[in-house]
Amino acid sequence: MTSKFDLSAILQGEYAELIVKGIETTLQLALVAWCLAMAIALLLVSIRLTGNKYAERLVAGYVSYHRNVPTLVQLMLWYFGIPTLLSESTQIWLANYSTEYLFSVIALGLCQAAYFSEDIRSGLRAIPAGQVEASLALGLGYVRSMRYVILPQGVRNCLPSLINHTVLLFKNTSLVMAIGVVELTYATREVENYTFRTFEAYLVATVVYLAISLMLMGLGALLARQFSKAMAR
Repeated sequence: MTSKFDLSAILQGEYAELIVKGIETTLQLALVAWCLAMAIALLLVSIRLTGNKYAERLVAGYVSYHRNVPTLVQLMLWYFGIPTLLSESTQIWLANYSTEYLFSVIALGLCQAAYFSEDIRSGLRAIPAGQVEASLALGLGYVRSMRYVILPQGVRNCLPSLINHTVLLFKNTSLVMAIGVVELTYATREVENYTFRTFEAYLVATVVYLAISLMLMGLGALLARQFSKAMAR
């Protein structure tokens, strides 16, 4: 085994291309899953705001399941379990395509939606109830009250939690290597297997994950400051 540190051995040629491909897949997967998660989260929050007890219980069950079952188990359930419930013809049809990416997006998106929905709901609940009545009394109407009074405060309240869970989603993309998606962690393992440069390979992956996570947190802090300035005007 090679013991001399040589970072250039994995940052050139086909190994560098594999790592870059892994980074691209990781970012793409995180973005698509984030969009799915946010859309579902907004739907879940809307359902809870209806006041329907049965619907609220269903949403609460959804949130409880996804927050208490390990994400990896959920991923395995979608990839290995759900297809077995489908008809034989559907299974054969799915076998002709690469479903790893699809099920990864679904599993990560559904799981993260539970966290996002609770972040948003907590942000809205932190707003004093009297502000809604006050804005309505001023003649703003429900829609304008939500747009100009409630939602801006709700976003400000939940933004830190949303950023933290966005970073969590980004890091959780590494789990999809378990079902064969060639993201950054999978690519790193392949480079390590080919070159036997274990330290160098995982050092690069560590730096990439750390850099992107810090950039996301920095972007979140910037958004929070800009949002606070806009509300102060």
